[in-house]
Amino acid sequence: MATIDLNADLGETVDGAPTADDEAMFAVISSASVACGGHAGDAASMRDAVARAARFGVAVGAHPSYPDRARFGRTRIAIAPDELRASVAEQLAGLVAAGARIWYVKPHGALYHAVTLDRAEADAVAGAVADLAQSLGRALPILGLDGAIAGAAHAAGLPFVREAFLDRGYRADGSLVPRGEPGALLDDPAAVAARAVRLAREGRVDAVDGTDVAADAASLCLHGDSPAAVAMARAVRAALDAEGIEVRAPW
Repeated sequence: MATIDLNADLGETVDGAPTADDEAMFAVISSASVACGGHAGDAASMRDAVARAARFGVAVGAHPSYPDRARFGRTRIAIAPDELRASVAEQLAGLVAAGARIWYVKPHGALYHAVTLDRAEADAVAGAVADLAQSLGRALPILGLDGAIAGAAHAAGLPFVREAFLDRGYRADGSLVPRGEPGALLDDPAAVAARAVRLAREGRVDAVDGTDVAADAASLCLHGDSPAAVAMARAVRAALDAEGIEVRAPW
């Protein structure tokens, strides 16, 4: 039987208010990337996410960001590598303190994209993750796109797991269409569900210009804060189930 992980970015409260329907999303996913204070979330939201994960049998991942709550971590900021490493370490520690058994780490937003290109920032993130992995005494994978972060993870002795996006547009080179540009966001549940099945079966996705792009991935991501997130997640899960593709965390 084919298997695939279905992950969503959750626990992203802002001023105590959730940006997603976490209860509905946790019911259909297998892994949750939980905001840990850099761009969103706080101690209470982290505890809530950990409790939901236990109730639904979902694996918890850490979702650290640039320390930039004002812009939700979606703008790259100037930060020294040692400061970035310390910030990521602090965010990971916050999620551990909330009771999480962290199974993987996935950077958020602008940091996610920066570490595919910038080896110094990738090394900073991987260093913080490696420190936590050493303290836990077990492997701690980094989830992301190929690029500098994959090399940094391997150099730090960490597994690297590739993901693909169900609700984001792809360019012909395999990168994501930047938010704000035409085709950046997908919100049609049927189209997203069909994409999920193709990614799970073939490891391929159509770019915005029609190019057939390789996107071999062990985990598929849906953003919990999009307006159609729940409808898309339910459609994806139903389509995968109907195709006999088991939704299961790989950690």
